[in-house]
Amino acid sequence: MKYYLLLIIFLILNIHPGAKAQSGFIPEQQSPKVVIGLVVENMRPDYIQRYWNKFEANGFKKLYSGGAVYTNVNMTQHYNSYASGTATLFTGVHPSLHGIIGKTWYDRLRSRETECTEDENYFTVGADTQTGNASPRKLLSHTVTDNLKIFSKGKSLVYSAAMNKESAIFSAGHAADGAFWFDPESGKIVSSSFYINTFPDWVHDFNLENYSARYSSQNWVTLLPADQYTESIPDDYISEKGYFDKWNTFPHNLRRYTKEAESYKPLITTPYSHLMLKDFALSLLNNVPLGEDEWTDFFTIVFSSMDYENGSFGPASLEMQDSYLYLDKYIAELIGFCEKKFGKDNVLFYLTANTSASYPVKYLKEEFNIPVDAFSPESAIALLTSYLNITYGEEKWIEYFSDLQVYLNHDAIKKHKIDLNEIRAEASNFINQFEGVHISMPADQLEKGFSDNSLIGTLFKSYAKNRSGDILYLLKEGWQPSYKFKKVNYSDQTHIPLIFYGAGIQPQIIREQYNAIDLAPTLSVLLGIPAPDKSYGQAMHQIIKNKF
Repeated sequence: MKYYLLLIIFLILNIHPGAKAQSGFIPEQQSPKVVIGLVVENMRPDYIQRYWNKFEANGFKKLYSGGAVYTNVNMTQHYNSYASGTATLFTGVHPSLHGIIGKTWYDRLRSRETECTEDENYFTVGADTQTGNASPRKLLSHTVTDNLKIFSKGKSLVYSAAMNKESAIFSAGHAADGAFWFDPESGKIVSSSFYINTFPDWVHDFNLENYSARYSSQNWVTLLPADQYTESIPDDYISEKGYFDKWNTFPHNLRRYTKEAESYKPLITTPYSHLMLKDFALSLLNNVPLGEDEWTDFFTIVFSSMDYENGSFGPASLEMQDSYLYLDKYIAELIGFCEKKFGKDNVLFYLTANTSASYPVKYLKEEFNIPVDAFSPESAIALLTSYLNITYGEEKWIEYFSDLQVYLNHDAIKKHKIDLNEIRAEASNFINQFEGVHISMPADQLEKGFSDNSLIGTLFKSYAKNRSGDILYLLKEGWQPSYKFKKVNYSDQTHIPLIFYGAGIQPQIIREQYNAIDLAPTLSVLLGIPAPDKSYGQAMHQIIKNKF
């Protein structure tokens, strides 16, 4: 009897359609030859609905009509940035574990702000600038691409290309064969000596085309006649700040903008960045031997989407729509090229975003009477400083503040023999009293454990000891931080798109709720490799069950 019972259990486990997929290991022949990741910074899922009738057939429409579309995926982080968002997507863990709490944070040991990829042990390859003095060493968790390299014993090829180095580096991981990004100072595509020592000839040839100088001498004009953009607000909408708080209507004079910025950075916010990155991706696909053996290769392409200028124009702007119409054309070209080169059944595409986008405060207030406003961290810190001076005596109690967190001066606190947790609690309680603050919590409470509460849980998931501040706080929905002399790309929106297409993926719409940390384990199952060691996301069983 015992023998038959064991036999029945064995048969159930091996016959169940989801059993093998959930285990994380798939027979080698079922894995795609190439994975193409399409990541868009600051992409709201509703852009697809809004612009649907203007898209062509073979770009976004092809992915959404022929792929598995997840409609309820969230990126839940204390402070959303393309750096931390990319790290979360590719590691399958939150910032509390992967350590990338933002694009920058305060380094107490050096008493200065540090950049998340900053690494003086390496140098720029491809230009005489310092943008390549970078590496993924501050990323504390393995990525799905790292595991692919380890599992294949280095035989799988892994590459990334992006307009921002943080997106390129964290999507490539530690073990990649190459990570490339746009250098706004030189206008070239560059890399770091962490990844490559000798710059590839084909990238050198690409840079010789001098695309940045060529595009910056042109105007950004709309793809379609402006009167056809009925899905967006008028081009001359009065509340749009525009480039440099001056220019907010088409045509956009890129020569003027790059001169004003004294770099090619404004190009990143225009469709020319999509064009440049698409052409670079095609060049890589033509020059790197992806998909030529039995080992799955992985190439991530991260597009920018007006991320630097989102607050100047906003999700409802004509500029945003035009940017996505151009991007749609270039994604269609990439999909067509890859399907022809590798075969439709041999390439797996996925589309997602590393951040979402918020509507500008002024737009929400004036058009819809939403009770939101701008929150001034500078004013809040000035008042907090006065309060701490009254309570504990005159001292520089606050060492640094940024990204909705406050770093207290530990040396001063120790000198005055004040209990650190006591002053943390006082400061946190004071911040909680500001109108725009939803909740503030001191570090010692965040270090004690985890909360499943969706609001407080966001702080727990984002707090990284020795990197995060002494106080973390969240703003109320729709409120946004505003500085006098600093521009921030802030979003409190959590919904991001996620679509899988190709390589046997069945068309379907999945409305079940998932998190950004679920992407890495899902990709791991689809590739037949172990998920990143620390990943606590769940594999999305719907596409796995239908595929295998």
